[in-house]
Amino acid sequence: MDWVARYLDHVRFEKRLAERTLALYTLDLQKLSSYAEQSRVALDAVQSTHIRRWVSQMHAGGRSGRGIALILSGWRGFYVWMGREGLISANPVQDIRAPKSPKPLPKALSVDDAVQLADFTPTDPASDPWLNSRDAAMVELLYGCGLRVGELTGLDVQASAIAKGWIDLESGDAHVLGKGSKRRSVPVGRKALEALQAWIAVRGQGVKPAAADQMALFIGQHGTRLTAQAIWQRLRQRSLQAGLSTPVHPHMLRHSFASHVLQSSSDLRAVQELLGHANITTTQVYTRLDFQHLAQAYDAAHPRARKK
Repeated sequence: MDWVARYLDHVRFEKRLAERTLALYTLDLQKLSSYAEQSRVALDAVQSTHIRRWVSQMHAGGRSGRGIALILSGWRGFYVWMGREGLISANPVQDIRAPKSPKPLPKALSVDDAVQLADFTPTDPASDPWLNSRDAAMVELLYGCGLRVGELTGLDVQASAIAKGWIDLESGDAHVLGKGSKRRSVPVGRKALEALQAWIAVRGQGVKPAAADQMALFIGQHGTRLTAQAIWQRLRQRSLQAGLSTPVHPHMLRHSFASHVLQSSSDLRAVQELLGHANITTTQVYTRLDFQHLAQAYDAAHPRARKK
């Protein structure tokens, strides 16, 4: 009896799955049937050992952990149905998990691209000097201090009992409220301080900040505190105007900050403190970026690495 066809009819008519989902189920079960045939085992006789072997084969063949997890989900549903139909006594896929996929490396800009973005000055006569001054200060803080976008939006013009964060221009420190309501201080570089002073000088021109937002360091043209979404949009637009090949988002500048400091200093603990990571294992991902940078330099420069 064709149990796969019966199951597909079940999900088609009773679960009313979309055609695309049904097509994926069909492919997954064709793969299951193929593995079972190769192993000379009936579908109702498949054991967990078979499933584990087939998972290993898929993984060795280059299938990602996520892809295998989706296939297992389709197989699991099929065997749940077989159990309800009284065709099997145990689900062989029940406790099988896909291999874990490696965490993707954070996306960071090259040093040249990061500097190109930070140094960018619009030449379009129609561009707004007020917006340009604000956006330049935001880029300098995101890249120069490694701030999260939420920490940037929380900055006030000056310190107060209710301020989430502020910049001490005299000492050159940024005081921010990070994840878990943990406060930390980050040094602010000369370029960032210059950009901030230029922004503060024009911040109040042409806008009337709402009473609740009078203390916000970064405001929109209506005077309200800038949102994270607005910063994402402005940064994306500015990076494309600056000629970068990929749109930049705020966290990419934080990654770039961490990667570039680590490349120069090799001080993982210092980078951990600067980023405000509670656990150093979170920071260690940037060592992989650092190694990637070294590997690229080797491939480009070493005579034994260069392709003919």
